[in-house]
Amino acid sequence: MVIRSKTKNLFEGKPLSSIQQQNSDMNLRELENGDTILQSKPRRIVLELTNACNLNCTMCGRNAVDFKLTQLDMASFYSLEPLFDVVEEVTLMGWGEPTIHPNFEEMLQVISKYAAGKYFCSNGMRLDKLKKTIFDCNVDVFAVSVDGATQKTNGAIRIGSDLDKINRDLAAIVSEKREKGLKYPHINYVFCAMKRNLHELSDVVSMAAEVGLEEVKVVFLTAFGEALENEVLYGAENEVARAFDAATKRAEESGLLLKLPYVCGSDPAGDALHRDCFTAYRDFYLGSDGYVRPCMSSSDKFFKYDPSRNFMDIWNAPEYQRYRKTVNSAKMPKQCRSCYQSSHCNWNNKKSYIQLGEEFAPAWKDDGHV
Repeated sequence: MVIRSKTKNLFEGKPLSSIQQQNSDMNLRELENGDTILQSKPRRIVLELTNACNLNCTMCGRNAVDFKLTQLDMASFYSLEPLFDVVEEVTLMGWGEPTIHPNFEEMLQVISKYAAGKYFCSNGMRLDKLKKTIFDCNVDVFAVSVDGATQKTNGAIRIGSDLDKINRDLAAIVSEKREKGLKYPHINYVFCAMKRNLHELSDVVSMAAEVGLEEVKVVFLTAFGEALENEVLYGAENEVARAFDAATKRAEESGLLLKLPYVCGSDPAGDALHRDCFTAYRDFYLGSDGYVRPCMSSSDKFFKYDPSRNFMDIWNAPEYQRYRKTVNSAKMPKQCRSCYQSSHCNWNNKKSYIQLGEEFAPAWKDDGHV
């Protein structure tokens, strides 16, 4: 099965409780109505645990900005705990590697007490240490970033990554999952497609099937600095189409779910600056520096998060109202005009692939978070 575009729905790993369903239904109605003040709570909480990482990936935007290390404080995390029985999912991901946060496992343990699904995206280098927690906490879904079907390719892009170790650890998780007769966790690769690795995409699909994963998600490389400008796939539509066709064939043969971005020129967004965005309705995003932002791909900071403040006052703050009103209009925020968020950007636009000169990342400040 091949999916081409993001939907408003989140991962459906288990049935929603009546409270979750009621909130989600209300949230979708308010989205369709274009309401700017919401009665519903978000459907997803996204927490960037840290902007630090234990790898140095060549395409990471951290290499193109001057940033200070930041780490989400536990007071902020615990202040959101009352929402964990209402939201559909708590997502642990952002600019850094979430699993190196010293309280990562504690967070999963807390979330597992509630109805919310648990998702994290990782570079996969600590899966051996996390396997017990993944099962003890009933992690619903997690993604592992790999950018090649060989250690040579993957290791040259994701410096410090060990593809063989990652796949051994994933195979061990899949084996335990099967032994226990469990449907969770749903596991997928995330593959960042660029000129140097595009030819290995179909082999990555085969590798996923061999390891026992359910899905491969493909995103296009976005260049944040000049060093990778020549690696983007803008203008390489024929090569991309051939690679996607080969990967689709492999996925159909192996029964994997394959999520692909639109090939440049075929995105139904046409000449729009981005596809319709619903993050300010569905997601509450909190950065590791303690600032609320519309999404992880925007540098626009709404305000500093205050754990003591009533959440609905935060969720309906003037900054959120303004964003909901303008994000899909001609008056959209500056950062949205050059959107590169893989789920909402328009892959017909060059700026989705090249962010040189853009304010693509938040201005992280050294204010005592680390």
